[in-house]
Amino acid sequence: MSFEFFISLRYLKAKRKQVFVSIITFLSIGGIALGVAALIIVLAVMNGFETDLRNKILGMNSHVLLMEYTGPMKDYDKLARNVEVLNGVVASTPFIYSQAMLKSNQGVTGVVLRGLEPESAFRVISLGKIRDGKIAYLKVTERAHLKLSNDIAELPGILIGKELAKHLGVYLFETVTVVSPMGISTPMGMIPKMKRFLVAGVFDSGFYEYDSTLAYISLPDAQEFLNMKGMVTGLEIKVNDIYQADVIAREMEKKLGYPYWARNWMEMNKNLFSALRLEKRVMFIILSLIVLVAAFNIITTLIMVVMEKSKDIAILKSMGATSRQIMKIFVFQGIIIGAIGTFFGTISGLLVALNLASLSVYVERFLGIKILPGDVYYLTELPSKVNYGDVAMIIIGAMTICFLSTIYPSLRASRLDPAEALRYD
Repeated sequence: MSFEFFISLRYLKAKRKQVFVSIITFLSIGGIALGVAALIIVLAVMNGFETDLRNKILGMNSHVLLMEYTGPMKDYDKLARNVEVLNGVVASTPFIYSQAMLKSNQGVTGVVLRGLEPESAFRVISLGKIRDGKIAYLKVTERAHLKLSNDIAELPGILIGKELAKHLGVYLFETVTVVSPMGISTPMGMIPKMKRFLVAGVFDSGFYEYDSTLAYISLPDAQEFLNMKGMVTGLEIKVNDIYQADVIAREMEKKLGYPYWARNWMEMNKNLFSALRLEKRVMFIILSLIVLVAAFNIITTLIMVVMEKSKDIAILKSMGATSRQIMKIFVFQGIIIGAIGTFFGTISGLLVALNLASLSVYVERFLGIKILPGDVYYLTELPSKVNYGDVAMIIIGAMTICFLSTIYPSLRASRLDPAEALRYD
C-alpha cells in the first residue's frame, strides 16, 4: 500500500475537529449512491418497457407484412410458398383486415376485425393467454362435443379481447353481432351487412390497446362476410432475426416485383421506439445531475479537508513529499468516497431493479392504487430488464465524475507553501 493511499484512508477514518466536514462526506456518499441507484433502476424500467412493448407488438403482429398495391391479394397460397423459400423467412400466413362494429345487448363498439387461418396463423403470431374457450372453437366442427343449443351451435366463432368482452358484457358462448361498414344493396338502398357470431374464446394479450379493439374470425368466415371469396388482404410473415426484417422485406420486394410491397415491424412502429430511446437518453441526462450534485459535495469536502490539514501538508512537504504525492492523497480520498457511494448505489439499484415486479405489487397492495392503469398506459405491469452494459456505463460515468471533482482541491493542496502554512505555529 502506497503511503498516499494510507494517509487518505487515515483522513477518512480520523475524527475531525470540524464535524460538518464528516457530515458533508456522508452526504456525498449518499448522493452518489442515490444517483447511481436511480440511474440503474430507471434505465432498467426503460429497457423493460421497450422489450415488453416490442415482444407484445411482435406477438400480436408479424415481423413483415406483404400486400398488393392494386388491392386484395389473389393466389395467396402460391405466393406464400414462394415467400417461405426465401432466406431468413420462418413462416407465413394469410390474413384479412377490416374495420367493423360489434354489437351486444349491453353495448356497441368499433373494432378491428381480422380474419386468420388457424392452421398457420399461430406459427407467425400469438394472441397471448386464452382466458376462456379455445382457438379451435372458431370452427363449428370443433364445438360438436359441447352440445350447445341449436340456435347458436352453427354460428361462426369469434375471438375477442378481455377488455372488449367487459365493454360489451359478453362471456364465452354468448353471441355478438358484427356490422360491416360495407353495405349490401337492397330495394330500400344500401344497408349495413350484419351477422351473428358466437364468442369462441377470450384472449389476454397484456396490451390494453389490443385487448379492447381486436376481434378475430376464421379466414373462410371473413371471406364470406366481407365478400372476398378467394382473396385476402395480404400475408403476415415471421423471420428468424427481427433486426434483419427490413433487409428481408427489401429482398422480398425485389424478388416478387410489382405489384407487391412489404413493410417491416420497424417501419410500422418507428415513432414509438424512437420516442422510447429519446426518453431513455433524456432520463439518463436528468438523473446524472444527482451524481453531479454529489460530486460538488466531494469538492466541498476536499477543500475543507485541505484547509483543516494544511499543517499536515506542510509537514509532509518539509519531510520531502512532492506536490504530485500530496495531490494523490486527496485524489485517492475523493475516489474512495466515490467508490463507496457507487458500490452501495449499484448494489441497491440492482436489488430493486431485479425485484421490481414483486416490489410494485407490494406497493400497489399497500397503497391501494394501480401504478399502471390499463386504460391509460400501453402496459398493465411494471417491467424491468437490467442491461449490464448500462450498469457498467453508469459505474464508469460516476467514477469519472468523482475523479474530475478531486482535481481542483488536490491541485490547491499540492500548491500549498509550507512556510506560509507554519508561519504562525
